[in-house]
Amino acid sequence: MKNPTLLLVLFLIGMAAFGQERKEPLRVGLVLSGGGAKGFAHIGVLKVIEEAGVKIDYIGGTSMGAIVGGLYASGYNARQIDSIFRDTDFDALLQDYIPRSSKNFYGKRNDELYAVTLPFNKFRITIPNALSKGLYNYNLLTKLTHKVRHERDFSKLPIPFLCMATDIETGQEVLLDKGYLPQAMLASAAFPSLFAPVELDGRLLVDGGITNNYPIDEVRSRGVNFIIGVDVQDDLKDREDLKDATRILVQISNLQMIHSMQEKAAQTDIYIKPDITKFGVISFDEGPAIIKKGEEAAFAVYERIKLLADTTNLHRKAPMKVQRDTLNIGGIHVNKQENFTRAYVLGKLRFREDRRISYRDLKTGVDNLTATQNFSAITYSLEPNAQGEDELRLTLLENPVKTYLKFGLHYDGLYKSGILTNLTHKNSFFKNDVVSLDVVLGDNFRYNLDYYIDNGFYFSFGFKSRYNRFNRNLKTDFSNGELLDAFGLNAINIDYADFTNQAYVQTVFVEKLLTGIGAEVKRLKIKSDNLEATDPVLENSDYLSLFGYIRYDSFDNRYFPRRGWYFSGDFQYFHDSSDFTETFEPFSIAKGDIGIARTFFRKWTVRAQSELGFSIGEQSPHFFDFVLGGYGFSPINNFRPFYGYDFLSLAGDSYVKASATINYEFLKKNHLNFSANVASIGDKLFSQADWVENRKYTGFALGYGMETIIGPLEIKYTWSPDQSRSYTWFSIGFAF
Repeated sequence: MKNPTLLLVLFLIGMAAFGQERKEPLRVGLVLSGGGAKGFAHIGVLKVIEEAGVKIDYIGGTSMGAIVGGLYASGYNARQIDSIFRDTDFDALLQDYIPRSSKNFYGKRNDELYAVTLPFNKFRITIPNALSKGLYNYNLLTKLTHKVRHERDFSKLPIPFLCMATDIETGQEVLLDKGYLPQAMLASAAFPSLFAPVELDGRLLVDGGITNNYPIDEVRSRGVNFIIGVDVQDDLKDREDLKDATRILVQISNLQMIHSMQEKAAQTDIYIKPDITKFGVISFDEGPAIIKKGEEAAFAVYERIKLLADTTNLHRKAPMKVQRDTLNIGGIHVNKQENFTRAYVLGKLRFREDRRISYRDLKTGVDNLTATQNFSAITYSLEPNAQGEDELRLTLLENPVKTYLKFGLHYDGLYKSGILTNLTHKNSFFKNDVVSLDVVLGDNFRYNLDYYIDNGFYFSFGFKSRYNRFNRNLKTDFSNGELLDAFGLNAINIDYADFTNQAYVQTVFVEKLLTGIGAEVKRLKIKSDNLEATDPVLENSDYLSLFGYIRYDSFDNRYFPRRGWYFSGDFQYFHDSSDFTETFEPFSIAKGDIGIARTFFRKWTVRAQSELGFSIGEQSPHFFDFVLGGYGFSPINNFRPFYGYDFLSLAGDSYVKASATINYEFLKKNHLNFSANVASIGDKLFSQADWVENRKYTGFALGYGMETIIGPLEIKYTWSPDQSRSYTWFSIGFAF
């Protein structure tokens, strides 16, 4: 029967008979299927339902249908959900993106040093159970459901709600109509291999679409007598359309449901199936077009939908008033951990009990815990207490993997090429401890050993041992130019070796600043092949010193920051030496570095930086001078980059430097930039009243950079009006 007029007449007759047979009021249920990004079409359908003035009395959803349905049930209207989805970064959601600013300094170093990290368990390299833990999604849903965060019975939500999940161990479908709403929604949408399973009430749950992608029977059993159903799941595809892993997985998960869908569709009073065949389950960047398809499909049956409305009192779902997203944390409860203390967990959260926090603070804390890689699963809920505050209940599942193999590679003009191999092991001797060994093989052998006990807000302890060396022709001789003058040289070949051992104590101050103190033993050995006629060794001394430092870093990207700022301050007192040159007197070095980055247009960013350093004492060895020049290397001691000059060209026991960079991201992760820097450097620079008028060194750089899995690939063309030549520098990979 293809006559639409006749269909409408029959529908009207059916509705009349429906009204005569049933004396109870009309109760409309809405069933939303799963389908990944195709579920955006649900939003379009909801817009049309609202326009028709129809009141929804019960919602049942699966997977993306559970996400959209849960938000609608919690109070949002369709246009608000549309805005939420348009503002969501789905790339970050799929990757479980953790912003750099939320990571501790160890986490930042880990992400900016190693290109590949492989879990190593029982002498086997392992792989994770999913691409994402789903925490980005969980944090977002927790914030969005703030108004109903204390409701544990979904039938008492503004619109009663249920959703479906699958017990991955038994294969049984699981109906979720009670509990913590964000957790239920996340479990229903935990697509296997993409999102990690969710443990709930002792069951390991994944995407409900595997067993029940269209919960019509469950909704009808709740006293509903009319069903509107929206089906966005894929039909079976042929081999021509099964050319990637995602589509094959979707086909496998849909096999059972596709065969049962015909029967369920026949039981649906108004069945809506949007034409979204050209879209995929991860077509999140095409959300607006998919929403439009949902609207079109709903408008095709608009007259039928409109008949469900109370014409004397059309239902208008007002937008939910979004409250201030603040939480008064009255208590923090953490399940007992075998290898990590409560203090460690609180230190990562960066907030304590009896504090007022935002959802951003909560997300940052959870991101910090995730970044440690110490927990394979993290869930939480907000429970009310007698004082009307929120009790944060954290459930952490320790990661059974304690050992990691990590690899990186780098090239720069100072250290040349290097391949980095790292072995990291956690909980070796004490709770919360980490031991990490870096070995660099290449033109210059280096190593870095780091042992650290992380006690969060309480004092943490660590030990570092580092060996660095390089060989290069330099324009500084670490003798204030005396050797260059004596031999009539413009440059001198230097073999530089630094062996440093540190013991330190540090803590997090005011929940953001890292502060620490420690003691250091350093051996410096510097020699030159240019001086074989005399003693080629310039320095071969041990130095004993005490140091203190303070750090803050909120840059969102170390190499190409778009926003944030950082500050670093160091003070070191050298009080003893084996004194190879027989000229040692106690001295101190103070230095500071501050920078800020801001994006003024969508792809244009400005980064400004200022730094200074100076020695304190009658005489400091020139081996500890500040030396400027070059780019792309990992700074040690007082070596600092400077555009326009060759590596380590300008030296003095004090300096001040300012720089600025304009960066344009013309393609995703591809950058063009222009930089300028200016510096004053010399001996006892700040002891002179007119130091501001001293000679200034300037330099400029044009650069291209690309972000890759091994780190940035950069090329810089640099010049200075003070120099007769320019320099082109290459830097490949994370600097180490």
